Amino acid sequence: MTVSTSDNSTLNEVSPDNNTDQAQSLRYPVICIDGPSGAGKGTVTWRLAQALNYQLLDSGALYRIVGLKAFEAGLIAADASQAIDEAAVLKLTQSLEIAFLPNNQSGRIDILVNGEAVGEQVRNETVGGYASQIAIFPKVREALLKLQQDMATRSGLVADGRDMGTVVFPDADVKVFLTASAKARAERRVAQLKNAGQAADFDAILTTIKARDDRDENRTTAPSKPAADALLLDSSTLDADTVYEQVKQHCQIKGIFFNS
Repeated sequence: MTVSTSDNSTLNEVSPDNNTDQAQSLRYPVICIDGPSGAGKGTVTWRLAQALNYQLLDSGALYRIVGLKAFEAGLIAADASQAIDEAAVLKLTQSLEIAFLPNNQSGRIDILVNGEAVGEQVRNETVGGYASQIAIFPKVREALLKLQQDMATRSGLVADGRDMGTVVFPDADVKVFLTASAKARAERRVAQLKNAGQAADFDAILTTIKARDDRDENRTTAPSKPAADALLLDSSTLDADTVYEQVKQHCQIKGIFFNS
C-alpha cells in the first residue's frame, strides 16, 4: 500500500522491525485532532495545515477508502451482521495506491485511489459505516498504523482521526479531542447534504451516527477516546472560526509557531 501526499512524495509501508524505532524518532511537529465524525475535525485540520504548511493526514479517509473498496470487492455486505474475512481485507489494503491532494478552491482534500477520484463516495455516511466495520481488525489497523507514522518523518503533520493522540502518535506535540453532541452532528450532516442538493433523513442519520459512535468507543482495538493530555473541546454550539481560534491558541501554548 502506498500513499502520495501533497508534495508528491510516496509513502511506502514500513517493516515491523522498523516500526518502533520510527515512531520514537519523530523529528517534526505533530498535531493530533481526534474525535467523532461531524465534530468539525476536517475543517480545523485543513486550516491548521494551510496556516502551518504542514502535511495533512485524514486517517478516517484511509479507513473509509478501505471500507469502500472492500464493499466494492464483495468483502463487506450491506448487512453489517455478516462476518468479514480479515485476511482478504488486509490483502486488499496492501494493494491500494492512495493520493491526498489539496484543493484550494474547495478547501478540501481530493482523494484518489488507484488513480480514481473517490472523495464524494468516501464521505458518504454508508461508507462511514463500512469504515467502522473494518476498523475493528487489528491486522488492518497495523498496516495503516505503519503508513501513518511514516508520514511524521517527512514534515510537520496535522493528523485527523479517532486514535491519533492515543495510539498512532502518543508523543505528539499537540493533542485535541474535538466532540459534539450526536444531535448537533446529525444536523450538520443534514445541512451538508441539502446544500449539495441531496435528500437527507435526520432520524436515519442520527441513528447511523449513534451506532458508529458506539462501535468506535467500545471496540477492543484502539477505541476512540481522548488522550490524557488532550485539550477537550465541545463544538456543539461553536462555529468553525471559534473552534479554529481555540485550537490555534492551544497549539501556540504548546510551542507551535504561526506566521500569522
